[in-house]
Amino acid sequence: MRCVIARFPFDLTKSGVLETMRGVKPEQVIGASVIIGRRTYPIKQVGQVLTRQDRRDFSAGEVLRAMTRLGFTCPGLPRSAAPQRAVGAFRQASTLLGAPAAA
Repeated sequence: MRCVIARFPFDLTKSGVLETMRGVKPEQVIGASVIIGRRTYPIKQVGQVLTRQDRRDFSAGEVLRAMTRLGFTCPGLPRSAAPQRAVGAFRQASTLLGAPAAA
């Protein structure tokens, strides 16, 4: 499959990705990831290994799109890493004072 990552065209195949990532030790996953074989890799690590480019040269979205099109599983962010909803200053002050907050 032909895809463009960091403005460069690449011809990627599922078997080619599996072969390239064989023997590569996965780094700790903090953000987006892809499951290749039985291992979970950070998406930026996969992009760096496949394209031989610096991680700053491409976005995670470009690699996610390519891996999804090839049929790899790309799980979302872990639940613990999901941002928490911010509490408004008025609601927080009301809670601390024990008064009901106006919605």
